[in-house]
Amino acid sequence: MSFFQRNDELAQLGDRLLEQTWQRFSTLAQNQIALTWIVYDEPIVNTGGALAPESFWQRSPRGFSYRGVERIYPASIVKLFYLVAVQEWLAQNMIGQSAELDRAVRDMIVDSSNDATSLVVDVLTGTTSGPELPAAPFVTWQQQRNIVNRYFQSIGWPELATINVNQKTWCDGAYGRERAFLGELYDNRNALTTEATARLLHSIVGGVAVSASRSQAMMSLMQRSLDPADLAANPENQVTGFLGAGLPRSARLWSKAGETSTVRHDAAYVELPHLKPFLLVVFTEGKAQSRNLETLPFIAQQVCEAMGAIA
Repeated sequence: MSFFQRNDELAQLGDRLLEQTWQRFSTLAQNQIALTWIVYDEPIVNTGGALAPESFWQRSPRGFSYRGVERIYPASIVKLFYLVAVQEWLAQNMIGQSAELDRAVRDMIVDSSNDATSLVVDVLTGTTSGPELPAAPFVTWQQQRNIVNRYFQSIGWPELATINVNQKTWCDGAYGRERAFLGELYDNRNALTTEATARLLHSIVGGVAVSASRSQAMMSLMQRSLDPADLAANPENQVTGFLGAGLPRSARLWSKAGETSTVRHDAAYVELPHLKPFLLVVFTEGKAQSRNLETLPFIAQQVCEAMGAIA
């Protein structure tokens, strides 16, 4: 059962939004976008864990989803899953707190550093990159690298049934044992859906991911400034060319973006003055989309306009 309720009003608005997007961007095919949009009619999110997990999950917000269960290469969106896993490992004393781990987690989310993510994955899994391994040690190494997958499968959310979160993120690509782990045809690449990503972000924003205090710590890392001066000072700001660029400056934004030469994605929670807050996850695929800095801001702008019309 989905964590959100599909809603006729949002379905009409969502379908209209997609039609407007396809009309505006002729190179965007219907199978090159996936989208999940959640509207919060009551304050069940960003309340510092005011609701216990049991009460939180009994409440289903309204939502709309298009191709929301399609497995798509997530690029740096996967770092949200590693962020939650780190907090769970720390809470369970499976790993120890350290200044270097704190620095890596911060840089992984705030700056989307791939080098920082490499350390985080090493700490989570007890593995390291390096030359190819003999068969038996490689089997053990692979089992260790799948520990994050096993954790998320143990949660039991149906949205997580098809995801894969066992790979590092790269600038130039994987080598050695990492390349072998990807599979000859890259069939073991990371894979997420917009609905899985939306539910994870929903849990963080709601204060029920690991614990209220740890959810708040994760939120602080995801908060983005919309001030033009801040954006100009940091070209790698995860706002320009992403959903945040389509929001009014009065909005408050918490997000994690991802891009490669073939995808451009964003996952965001947004609070607008005098309107209901919303959560929006958009994945776009294709080389043309990865270079297009206008599609995601256009979608965010359309959602903001739609929020003004929602009953």
